[in-house]
Amino acid sequence: MTDQKFNSFGLQPMMNDIISKLNFQEPTPIQQKVIPSVLRNDSIIGQSHTGSGKTHAYLIPLLNQIDASKKEVQVVITAPTRELATQIYNEVRKMIQLGEKEQDWRAKLLVGGTDKQKTMEKLKEQPQIVVGTPGRILDLIKEGALDSYTAKSMVIDETDLMLDLGFIEDVDQILVRMDREVQILVFSATIPERLKPFLNKYLENPAHIHAEEKKPSPENMEHRLIPLRHRDKADMIIKVSELIQPYLAIIFANKKERADELAAELTQKGLEVGLIHGGLSPRERKRVLKDIQNLRYQYIVATDLAARGIDIQGVSHVINADLPKEEEFYIHRVGRTARAGLEGTAINLYTDEDEKLIAKLEKSGIQFDRYDIKKGEWELIKDWNERSSRKKQENETDREAWKKVRKPKKVKPGYKKKMKRQQEAIKKKMNPNPKNNRRK
Repeated sequence: MTDQKFNSFGLQPMMNDIISKLNFQEPTPIQQKVIPSVLRNDSIIGQSHTGSGKTHAYLIPLLNQIDASKKEVQVVITAPTRELATQIYNEVRKMIQLGEKEQDWRAKLLVGGTDKQKTMEKLKEQPQIVVGTPGRILDLIKEGALDSYTAKSMVIDETDLMLDLGFIEDVDQILVRMDREVQILVFSATIPERLKPFLNKYLENPAHIHAEEKKPSPENMEHRLIPLRHRDKADMIIKVSELIQPYLAIIFANKKERADELAAELTQKGLEVGLIHGGLSPRERKRVLKDIQNLRYQYIVATDLAARGIDIQGVSHVINADLPKEEEFYIHRVGRTARAGLEGTAINLYTDEDEKLIAKLEKSGIQFDRYDIKKGEWELIKDWNERSSRKKQENETDREAWKKVRKPKKVKPGYKKKMKRQQEAIKKKMNPNPKNNRRK
């Protein structure tokens, strides 16, 4: 399917024209799989990485099927944050304009923080496409201002984030008020165990789509590891900042409390940083995002959940002050840079506890270079691979030598020392190079 073009999906000429005006050359892996499935009216569970083209994977087939003659709700799209809902809505508006459908299709953005009474008045004529946050959509359904029962399709975007932010109950209540035959399109970066009861409740035999996206590739993405070695993280980030001079860097912390602390420490040390996490008020978040767009900040401290709910343009570097616990989160973080073929760098502060994750990521094809910073310059840790492979070889030799040691039938005092001497003698025969047999 790699050679597939958009015109092979059997879309309406108008939609093919919109795609052409969007300058899309060929479908991404997630689009190749999602578009035909949505057109067949399948319910789906889709997984893909940041920057994969997921939003248009569902917008293209859903808007392709809008019936302009029916002035009723046909598509409901939910997102966990106002910012993400607004981004999706803006894409819908762009497609409507490119298709010259302003007179035929109506789309409405329904999010909190807006005048509810005015919104209800504007809903006297029902929009065909609704985009919004679950809380506000549910509120308007309960008020009788929005009739969701007519909807043919429901999109639940960033579903694992919905779960983490506590919005899955609102989504559940929206679905209770919809036609049982509604097509449900779930998109989620991960499928945690806690999400499965919800999926089992509403999706019967869904199509599972896990597009094999290209991982950040060696030619346009660099991954550097810096050992922390009990040094202060803020101090190390300052040292990194002096060397990289980023256009825009996102600094990731694992918890919002840690993000607060780190942002305060970096500010105290002279960096001007923006801060984004789920604990900010809507007003604060809106102000920070405006400042980011106006290029006020060169550095943004963020958590995974907050960063996934927004789209930040022009990220040249990702700095992991804390490495995540899961591989998927690392991929999502570094996916913020090296987008659209641009170069990008991920710099990771790590401790011994992170070695397990690093090994998994290396196994998946990501190549790390280990560096330290000394006297204000990068210093490649050259002997890492040599030491690592030598240690592995020595361990294997040890195991083989122990297999050949004769075990005494009766245990006598000093038997362990005797067996150890036997093992050392066998090792020398197995590997006569004295350099490799010296005792540590």
